[in-house]
Amino acid sequence: MLKTISALAWADNHDRYRRARPLILINGLAEQGESWYRSLPVWQRQFDVHLPGLLVYGGDVLQQRLKTHQPINVQFLTDRLAEYLDNYVQTPPYNLVASSLGGQIAVEFAYRRPEQVNKVVLICPSGMGSEERLPITQGARHKDYRGLVESTFYDPRLASPGVIQYYERKFQSKQWRRALFETVRGTKGHCVRDKLRQIDRPTLVICGREDRIVDSRVVQTAVEGLPNYRLVMIDKCGHAPQLEHPQTVNRLVTDFLNETSSAPPAMAHPAVATVDMAVLGN
Repeated sequence: MLKTISALAWADNHDRYRRARPLILINGLAEQGESWYRSLPVWQRQFDVHLPGLLVYGGDVLQQRLKTHQPINVQFLTDRLAEYLDNYVQTPPYNLVASSLGGQIAVEFAYRRPEQVNKVVLICPSGMGSEERLPITQGARHKDYRGLVESTFYDPRLASPGVIQYYERKFQSKQWRRALFETVRGTKGHCVRDKLRQIDRPTLVICGREDRIVDSRVVQTAVEGLPNYRLVMIDKCGHAPQLEHPQTVNRLVTDFLNETSSAPPAMAHPAVATVDMAVLGN
């Protein structure tokens, strides 16, 4: 009898089912697995993670769009996200974590469907009003995958050899390079800055201070004064904080999404918190 009671008590403490909250990862110009491979295992422990393949350059959807001379723009990509969530997830409200171009898609989706959004994380978001510096365009023309790596990372030595080899292979495909180039051309003039203040969901913005593609100062100016936004600036970091400083980004995102209060924590500066990498040991 005592053994039975003990077993029931153990089950009550250790076998409580809890449905994980949905977390949607939206990549930028880099493809999905290469964008999130250092964060995915961590976030999957606490969230129901989904990776909609909005940009698969060698896939039938984008290739058919190119054949029919239709643009690959933010409107189209936002429609693709909405379609994916409506058909394959169906459990709003969603937490959106998006990087670079994906930030524009997340803002557009939150603007269209605020009732389906819980929280938003924007990592080095583009479309904030400045002209992005995109050496990737020249790389796509000349098969220069190294230019992509060097422009993305503050310290290119932090780029995984596997990721470098992946893009080396992909850049050999003319179809893949053309889809990448047309995506850049179709999205680079889009701006979401005016829509930021119309999104009232708690939003965390993470920037690399040494980002050579998106000007982090422009992002800071765009979110200053917006009460539901907070900005974290990571020193010695380029355009892919989730790859250069994954421990820091994983912790920031997890803590933010798990907060029960939407009020920003106290910061040294009302708009910006700077992450000291030496203190965090990342």
